[in-house]
Amino acid sequence: MAAEGSGDFASSVMGNETGPLFVDDGGCTCALQEALSTEAWRCVSNATNNIYSGQTGKWFFAINQTNQASLQEPNNSDSNPPDVGTAYIIEGEGANADYVATTPSNETTDTGDMTCSGKNDTEASSALYEYLAASQIDSLSPCWQPGIIPLTIQSASEWNATGCNLGFLCQNNSAINPPTYCPPSPLAQEARLTGQTTPPMGPYEPVVCKKGNYCPPGGAQEIECPSGYFCSIGTYEPTQCSFGALCASGSYRDRSLLPIGLLIALDLLLVSAILVRKISWPGRRGGSQGRFTRAKQLRSALAFPSSKAQNEQYLPLENDGIRLESRISGVRRADTGFLAVMDNNFAFDESDDVDSERPDSDIQQFVESLSRCTTATTIGLSFEFENLMFQPKGYRQPILSQVTGKITNGSFWGVMGASGAGKSTFVNVLMGKHLHTGGVTKINGSIGVTFKYKKVIGYVPQDDVVLPELTVRENILHSARIRLPSDWSDKATQRHVDLVLKCLQLSHVQHSQVGSTTTPIISGGERKRVSIGIELAAAPMALFLDEPTSGLDATSASSIMSILKAVSHLGITVVTIIHQPRHEIFEALDSVLLLGAGRVIYSGKEAETQAYFEDCGFKFPQGHNPADTIMDIIAGQGHLYKKLGDTDVSNLIEQWRYRQDALKVARGLPIPRPSHTEMNALDKTIRMRGAPWYRQTYFCLGRAFLQQYRLLSSFYSEIGVATLAGLLLGLAETSQDGINFRGIFQHPYELLSSSADYSSVPEMSLLIGLATGIIASPPGVKVFGEEKMIYAREASSGHNRFAYYMGKVLSTLPRMILSTLHFTTPFMYLSTPKMTWGAAFIPNLLYFYCIYGVSSCVSMVTRREDGPLIATMTSLVVGIISGVRPSLHTVGGWHMTWLWRTSPGTWLSEAYFTENVTPYRYLYQIDQAAAGTGYTLGRYSLDLVVLFLLGTVYRVIAFAVLRLFNWRGRR
Repeated sequence: MAAEGSGDFASSVMGNETGPLFVDDGGCTCALQEALSTEAWRCVSNATNNIYSGQTGKWFFAINQTNQASLQEPNNSDSNPPDVGTAYIIEGEGANADYVATTPSNETTDTGDMTCSGKNDTEASSALYEYLAASQIDSLSPCWQPGIIPLTIQSASEWNATGCNLGFLCQNNSAINPPTYCPPSPLAQEARLTGQTTPPMGPYEPVVCKKGNYCPPGGAQEIECPSGYFCSIGTYEPTQCSFGALCASGSYRDRSLLPIGLLIALDLLLVSAILVRKISWPGRRGGSQGRFTRAKQLRSALAFPSSKAQNEQYLPLENDGIRLESRISGVRRADTGFLAVMDNNFAFDESDDVDSERPDSDIQQFVESLSRCTTATTIGLSFEFENLMFQPKGYRQPILSQVTGKITNGSFWGVMGASGAGKSTFVNVLMGKHLHTGGVTKINGSIGVTFKYKKVIGYVPQDDVVLPELTVRENILHSARIRLPSDWSDKATQRHVDLVLKCLQLSHVQHSQVGSTTTPIISGGERKRVSIGIELAAAPMALFLDEPTSGLDATSASSIMSILKAVSHLGITVVTIIHQPRHEIFEALDSVLLLGAGRVIYSGKEAETQAYFEDCGFKFPQGHNPADTIMDIIAGQGHLYKKLGDTDVSNLIEQWRYRQDALKVARGLPIPRPSHTEMNALDKTIRMRGAPWYRQTYFCLGRAFLQQYRLLSSFYSEIGVATLAGLLLGLAETSQDGINFRGIFQHPYELLSSSADYSSVPEMSLLIGLATGIIASPPGVKVFGEEKMIYAREASSGHNRFAYYMGKVLSTLPRMILSTLHFTTPFMYLSTPKMTWGAAFIPNLLYFYCIYGVSSCVSMVTRREDGPLIATMTSLVVGIISGVRPSLHTVGGWHMTWLWRTSPGTWLSEAYFTENVTPYRYLYQIDQAAAGTGYTLGRYSLDLVVLFLLGTVYRVIAFAVLRLFNWRGRR
């Protein structure tokens, strides 16, 4: 053990104060003396200490505590032996000093002193008495145990060349008395096998400098660590404490309060900012303006267009010299929003002064806004399809076959059929989400791949795929910023969104969050209008909808269909899948396409549908909804309405195919072929749509930050778990007193070593890896796991996939940094390993980065409800594959090192091993430790680089899987 004082062994026990003393069976020297007005025996493990100076060590009361005469008796006197029943230590100083019985909690004295028993080892004591009686130290036995022959571990020439090893105290050694090794006593041997440092077994045996002290080079003395510095075990020069640390004299740990103070200040700043934001955020639904708008909305009457309504034209608009046409149809009545288009008195006003109080002024401005988004002469797209077929690979029968027809621009089409009739497949093929396997499709008369028009085609899925954390306006605004022409200013975009909100009658709820389907905030009809608004904000030339009325009440469904009818009158082509429509909804359609078994049963005007089926022999009951009757007929229940003749679906298909009048209706008047100028204008429209990828990345990043702000409970949970994990792991490590490595001493002091401990540092990094997996896996899954449908919708609409992905990835960085701060700070404060706080924070952060990446990969291939559990288990496996158990050295024997090196846990452990072990190179043979574990020392920077690369590779894989997911969904 380290020494406390100076001077040789003889001077430590000889002088004016000498009296009875002995060596106990723990190898400690015990001396009778008066302390605190009581005769007591003091036992210390370090024989070089002045046993009569100081108050450290174990104390045993003498049998006769008032026999002062016994203090003057010879060294070998046993007239007043110690009472070994209770051991004491002295706590306090000066007048406050007092004896305190030893307990496991207050045994803070030297580890070697804890082996002192106070029981006289007579043979060892006899050798001590001979030693004290001799006139020369070098004439005495060099080992305390009698009959033990010492082993010289450093020759005189070696001593003259190198002296005492750094970190050791060699107080009695010289070239005449070189360092020796004495076999330890049984108790000392047991202590060394458990990793403890024991007192020397002889006067010439070097001892490692104890913690809280340092031994300058040469090993001649041991000095208490000064204030402001700390000295770990085996220190040869004090190390200055970090800024903010309170290091009293004798400190052996560097516990800085600065990281904790900064963390608390950061948390207070974040909480304050959040509170200020919440106080100032207009989160109340609607407000006074909303109440006024809702009252006005209640006074509005929704009406549906007559099947015989007369079409009226807008006055022509000019855009870059190309004429823009938009058709407006009159309907019975409507007061607000798009329903103003249905007002027979509505007309364009090209004057500069627009009356903002008139409901039709919003419509006029919206159409003008649409006209600025295209260089074509028409807002809408026309579609033609001939013998369209779709047969996926592996299917014996096609889902679609011989589907022929046309959809003119500015028309409102409904696609109807029984379940499995091919409605959704037809719409997906027509808009390019699936590639047809036969037939021809044309857009505006030009044969081509429909998918290239995705920037000007809107799609509203059956499920309202919107972000529940965002408000109505935020959802629509993001779509507009991403998909509107790149040269639009933000002011123009905001104005366009204002018009969409007004026309969809959503202004009163624009600052309300949408909410999820399980916890809705706005109504179902409003939610559906938000989904439509996301597409209208992008100024589409065609709009496809999958059962937009499903799940809505009759009033909401009617309102949605009225809006779609009005949108088609603006010139936008609208195609919607309808299931079991009400009579009013069915009449709102311009034309219908009826499918059965993947083929056409009828394609034509809605007004002529009933007449066509009546001409086929079907009887429509009086007072019944004609749409219900038609659905029964095309679903194979035609026998209910036709007593004689074949009513099978296949027969209906053949009748449509062979009836001359039906074929004429299917062909109709030919769609005018666009000119070369018109096609160039359409191509230019497509090219100018969409913000640049870097701006899209910025918008996606801002949206992701906003989502995290709205989900503060998830953020608080992650931070709380990180803090708790750091505290628990720090408490688990604090018992090691910052000493988490012990190796074989440098030559020639190998025999003085206690049992080696190569595993504590890797085990510490293993615990860190497992804790990080628990902390980061669930939030890592949520980054993408809950938004795959959002991604699919946006990607199919022309959003830049890389921009979306980068926005989400970048948005997690502040979250990872904060989680790492809350984990690393309490852990480092409590455990105080050899590495610095900064050296621990960086690999911890990069490991968080890796776990987020692993979780992203898992989220791409699992269901949302299974993702957190599977990601956590995967992260735990990644953490276990870190080279701890089995060690990397053992794995090398299996020729499987390459597999372990693919795990970030291995690189984390290697980084920790380097930073915690390398500072001990002067004291221990650390290269031997590295060989035993399999880690490579001195590659801390490489370890960090590989951790970053692994985390990046995981994200590349996740992005590739995400692209594959979207590709499959599109195909």
